Amino acid sequence: MIRLRERILSLLLQPASPRPIAGIFPPPCPLRRLLSTTAPVSPKPFAVDEYLVATCGLTRAQAAKASEKLSNLRSPSNPDAVLAFLSDLGLSRPDGIAAAVAADPRLLCADVGSSLARRVDELGGLGLSRSQIARLLPLAGRCFRSSSLATRLAFWHPVFGSFENILKALKMNAALLGSDLDKVAKPNLAFLAQCGINASDVTRTTLSLYSCRLFTVNPRFLQDAVARVEELGVARGWRTFHRVLSTVAFLSRETIASKMQLLDDLGFSHDDFLVIVRRAPQVLRLSDGRIRRSVEFLIRDVGLEQCYIAQRPTLLAYSLERRLLPRHCLLKVLKAKGLLNCDLSYYCIAAMSEDKFVQRFVDPFKDKIQGLADAYTSSCSGEANGVRSLVCL
Repeated sequence: MIRLRERILSLLLQPASPRPIAGIFPPPCPLRRLLSTTAPVSPKPFAVDEYLVATCGLTRAQAAKASEKLSNLRSPSNPDAVLAFLSDLGLSRPDGIAAAVAADPRLLCADVGSSLARRVDELGGLGLSRSQIARLLPLAGRCFRSSSLATRLAFWHPVFGSFENILKALKMNAALLGSDLDKVAKPNLAFLAQCGINASDVTRTTLSLYSCRLFTVNPRFLQDAVARVEELGVARGWRTFHRVLSTVAFLSRETIASKMQLLDDLGFSHDDFLVIVRRAPQVLRLSDGRIRRSVEFLIRDVGLEQCYIAQRPTLLAYSLERRLLPRHCLLKVLKAKGLLNCDLSYYCIAAMSEDKFVQRFVDPFKDKIQGLADAYTSSCSGEANGVRSLVCL
């Protein structure tokens, strides 16, 4: 009780806290205002998309796609260092750098010293100049950052015969520098050699998207493709074997069967079909509608027979609207006016280069038939009005 009384007494005797006097002590600042004036301003976040467009030269669409692989990029410091390295290497702004970044967005995250500079040194050891390396980089994509790049390039160089051929091949098959040499590339090259296909011959004569892909497909896939070519009556070692293989390899049996049925419906025999495949395998890649329209035109309007077309199947590969029809209409006009004196076959006329055709069948008569040259040029654009104006001459 005594202790409680002493406690109360001490509280009563304690002096009161002084209150601020107006004009001398300012009122206390609200906590929100205090924090707003003393807290540091947060830096603006790094806008990857804008950097890719403004600094790297990518389009908006390219930047949107590339930024998905750069979600962890928080600062322009490393990308700036990479771009400076690429510029020093010889890549032009904006085209060269834009192509390199679009092909491999993660290039902007690479370490210049331990990765990019080392790759350049390794390639230089193979005898490549800095300008050649600059041309290779956008085509190599992410493989340029691989430690095995020099080894793979050294392997492919004798296969393609030259650095220029390697660049051409990479434009059509970027997987060349990423494929497994021991499990894919070497077995495929050996198997193609057994089929009478020399890789260097293919690259010199028919370097295409499909022929380049033969080197990097699954070996079992390649073996199955060769079997399908042989089913079509094309034997290994034939001069056209590699052309047929380059096409048939990437078509299913169902697709080939449907083309066979289409040509059968159009009056071609099975032997005709095999001749077409051997001489112009690219016809198998044409749409059914395009094949049907071309065949019907050649038979109905030109008066050709199926066997004639089968022996010259590139007729089916020419554009009906931009080549076959305009030339046919022009010759009809010349013949109707008694100006055509030509003993060339239809195929020779259709196969002529455009310049040679104009020189022989347009230029000599454009002064005799008003509007002939313009009408023919218009008809070659594929427009229906152009063909009508040609027919009405």
